[in-house]
Amino acid sequence: MNARQGKLLLVDDDPNLLQLLSIRLQAAGFELATADSGSRAVQLLGSFNPQLVITDLRMQGMDGMDLLDAVLQRRPGLPVLIITAHGTIPDAVAATQRGAFGFLTKPVEKDALLAQVQRALKLSAPVTDDRDWRSAIITRSPLMEELLAQARRVAETDSSVLITGASGTGKEILAQAIHRASPRRAAPFVAINCGAIPAELLESELFGHRKGAFTGATRDHTGLFQSADGGTVFLDEIGDMPMPLQVKLLRVLQERQIRQVGDTRPIPVNVRVLSATHQDLVRAMADGRFREDLYYRLNVVNLHLPPLAERRDDIPPLVVHALEQLAARAPGQRKVYAPEAMELLVAADWPGNIRQLFNVVEQNVALSASPVIGLALVQKALGGESGALPSFNEARDEFTRNYLIQLMQITQGNVAQAARLAKRNRTDLYKLLNRHEVEPANFKDG
Repeated sequence: MNARQGKLLLVDDDPNLLQLLSIRLQAAGFELATADSGSRAVQLLGSFNPQLVITDLRMQGMDGMDLLDAVLQRRPGLPVLIITAHGTIPDAVAATQRGAFGFLTKPVEKDALLAQVQRALKLSAPVTDDRDWRSAIITRSPLMEELLAQARRVAETDSSVLITGASGTGKEILAQAIHRASPRRAAPFVAINCGAIPAELLESELFGHRKGAFTGATRDHTGLFQSADGGTVFLDEIGDMPMPLQVKLLRVLQERQIRQVGDTRPIPVNVRVLSATHQDLVRAMADGRFREDLYYRLNVVNLHLPPLAERRDDIPPLVVHALEQLAARAPGQRKVYAPEAMELLVAADWPGNIRQLFNVVEQNVALSASPVIGLALVQKALGGESGALPSFNEARDEFTRNYLIQLMQITQGNVAQAARLAKRNRTDLYKLLNRHEVEPANFKDG
């Protein structure tokens, strides 16, 4: 099998059709994953990272239309092919209007299937299994894998990307990964923190200045946009940029040229702009602190980095990575965490996210007198304010309520359909809805 042909996710609750199409697609050299339900397909989006989804329209539970909506929400730009019977062609046409790439009618002809697949793959952003571009990002979280799949796709374009997320989540590292995966990878990646430079100097740092432009300008200065020509400019903490400079940045993005401080001549620049912020820019716009036209220029694609508390399965590998980095600086000083100490690290709140985690690990290594870092050192580093995992019952109740809400969203409050999807008696489902205070009527249209 030649996986370079493309990675396909095939979805159908008819085992016979699923097997037939699988044989045809694998024989044509495609790497294939199959799912017998829409919900299983959603789970595979992050872990398998397909380039194309092929799904039957009529399925029990989450049907092809629901799956289409889920794909568009989680993986914008991922093409979806709908398989439909002749009697449901109007539904398939409606699906294409909602964002499906196209549709095939049953019985599915082999040549038509392969032609549609090849056409979809040519028009979709390529996906690679080469992970060098993301080597600095340590993760095993499905949430992060889904995000990285989006980042990999958008890296192939020249679109502006706004990376959002709390401080310490790794926004600049993600920006660097996007640059390494882009066609601009051989050109410079230049980063600047808009909140760390005084407002009166920021324009000069970005666009440069001419000698004598202001007091202290004793020589010509090349700005970051010129330095990054052909590559990528990363504007960190863009929400801190002063309003007057926002106007000038907008002009640069529109005209693709800069003007140095103290000069009137335009200088063409060819850069891609990535930006990041931990602020709520929508609120900043409402408060008059951020320009709406600049926001839409920067936010062509939004990638949101989840806080560390939402990706706890990444904490152990991140800790191991930090320990390895520290050991490389001091050979012979390799240390490990005692099991109960690692459990506390996994359970902690981490308001400072990955940056705080690495700081704690470095402190623990510096203060530990033995090769094994114990619980007491972690407690001291966390200041006694570490969080705790919820009890089993609390976690079960939270999962159940979230599951019920998802069921109601998918079925638009139809309890009978939800019961079939959940494979539960309708009376039992009503009891669960009442117990967890989920009201089906709130999810009905109109």
